[in-house]
Order: sequence, then C-alpha cells, then structure tokens
Amino acid sequence: MIKKIYLVLLVTILTARVASAQNVDFHVNGMSFFDNREYKEFVQRSRTYSGVRITADAGFNIDSSNHFIFGANALHEFGGNPFFVRVNPVAYYSYTGKNWLFNAGAFNREGLLTDYPRAMLNDTLRYFRPNVEGLLTRFKNSHVTETVWIDWVSRQTNVDREQFLFGFSGKYQPSLDGPFYVSHYFFLLHDAGPAIAIPDDHIRDNGAAQIRIGANFSHKTFLDSLNVEAGGMLSLERTRGIDGWQKPTGFVASVYAGYKRFALYDEFYKGDGHHIAFGDAYYQYKTYNRLDIIYTPFIANGLRGQFVLSLHNTPGYFSNQEAFRLTYDIGRKRIVKFKD
Repeated sequence: MIKKIYLVLLVTILTARVASAQNVDFHVNGMSFFDNREYKEFVQRSRTYSGVRITADAGFNIDSSNHFIFGANALHEFGGNPFFVRVNPVAYYSYTGKNWLFNAGAFNREGLLTDYPRAMLNDTLRYFRPNVEGLLTRFKNSHVTETVWIDWVSRQTNVDREQFLFGFSGKYQPSLDGPFYVSHYFFLLHDAGPAIAIPDDHIRDNGAAQIRIGANFSHKTFLDSLNVEAGGMLSLERTRGIDGWQKPTGFVASVYAGYKRFALYDEFYKGDGHHIAFGDAYYQYKTYNRLDIIYTPFIANGLRGQFVLSLHNTPGYFSNQEAFRLTYDIGRKRIVKFKD
C-alpha cells in the first residue's frame, strides 16, 4: 500500500512538472556496428557483433536548467528476431548548469562514461548495455572535470542478485596553455546474493583504478592530434568471508596520433594479470599490446563513420579484430514552445 502511495505521488509530481514545461524537444541518436573478433587467446569470445542501436526521446524543459526526458533505447542485432531484441526505457531528470550536470534515472551512457579505459569498462557495453540506471553528477570548469556515478546492474529478488557499480573519474589540467594533465578512473562492482540465500555463496567486490599523466600536443606538430599518456593500474578483488583484498598492479601507456582521416592508437600494459568483471579480458595477461589503425571516411555534422583494424599481441599469440562503427546524433530539436 505504501509503495502504491509513493508511486501515485511520484507520477503526480512528474505530471505537474511536465505540464509546466516551457518547451518540448526531440532527440535521436544511435550507432550501427559491425565488429568481427578473431581472438586466438579467447576462442569463446571469437565472434562477430553486428547491429544497430537507436535512441529516441522527448525532453520536457521546465527552464534552461531543469529537464525531464522520456524515451527508449532499442537494439536490433542483424539477423535477430524479433526485430528489436532489446529495448531499454529512457526516463530521467537532468539538471544542466554552468558547471554542473546531474542525471537521475535511466539515461544513455554515451559521452558520459565512454572515456573509461577499456581495461576497466569494455567497449561491448556500448552495444549491449547502453544505459546507466541510477545517478550521475559531473562538475566541470576550465581546469577540472570530475564525474561521480552509480549504476544499478541487477535488483535483488528471490532469484536475482543485487549488483551495482559505483565509480568516479576526472581530469585536472593546471594550465590551459600547457599540454600536461592528470586523469584518474575508478569503479567498484558490489555483487551480493539473492534474497533466498544460496549455500556457500558470498558477497563479492570487484573493481579497478587507473591514474595517468598525459600530454596533449595536438596541432603543435604536423599532426592534427598527438596525445601521450602513462600511469599505473590497480584492480581490486575479494570474496567476503573467504579472502582479503587481492590487488594486482601494473603499468599502462597509450599514444594517439591522428592526421586528417587517419589515426593510430596504441595501448600497452605490463604487470600482474587482472580479472575485472566489466573489463577487457586481455588484461589478465601480464604483457599486452593493442594497436588500432583507424580510418574515418564519413564525417558530417553529428555523424562519424570509422573503420578500425585492431592488432592484439600477448605472449605467444597474435590476434586481429575488424570493426566499422557509424555514430550519429541529430542534437535536440525543439518541437513545441509554450507561451509564458
């Protein structure tokens, strides 16, 4: 009964706020992808991902800072049946200020958490888990960017586990004219059992952190882009009641160089092996290098199409991956404006 009262109150409040909107806008964005993976190290992951994802939503804008957004994020995998094999609701409140962003609800992760290193949050999340379900706040000024978030993965029921991710990331650039900056990333997965206890089951925690020192030399050489980063990586693993924190560590480095429509991105890792639940499995190796050869033939306002050839090197193995991704975003378009 109390839950029903809360639901009625919530719907009433939302309806009242939406009714007082000054204007309504419409937004469409999405991604088509073809990602063929020939992994000699992971035969079970050697497969092809292909499909199209589209997000459409309507924004009810109370004023320039307060917004309610409702829509859906739908995935079609080529050859799949039914046509949309997965549809994720989009429903959230968003505050946008001069320096602050705050989202509460179910909202698109694209552009918010997609800057995390693949060692921590792998790139297939963009295909199959496009939404954050929880809270996110970001502060940004000319020197500092800091983001804090929580993402509910699974709600506890009698048979479903309680799982959520908590994390924060940021960047500090001491001088606007200087090339140097410091960036950091952290997240932790809390994995608890279902309401009906499973014998010999335990709460598990799994996460990772990176801190990097970087230098951006874009447009300071003949290249359009040149970015160099190096730093340390730590992962965290424990099974409560069984063991303490396991803390593998290692060294990470990357270089991105771009000229016109061509780019190279190289990532190198050396250290202990990691087992990160949402991370790229290649980082379980003590030595790993990935080279991306990138060609961007399609560029337009809000649209980018890229071919990427990825070469993976681990001790004793050489694997390859070919991908094409087309991302598009038409921006928010006002469709209704109400009189004051």
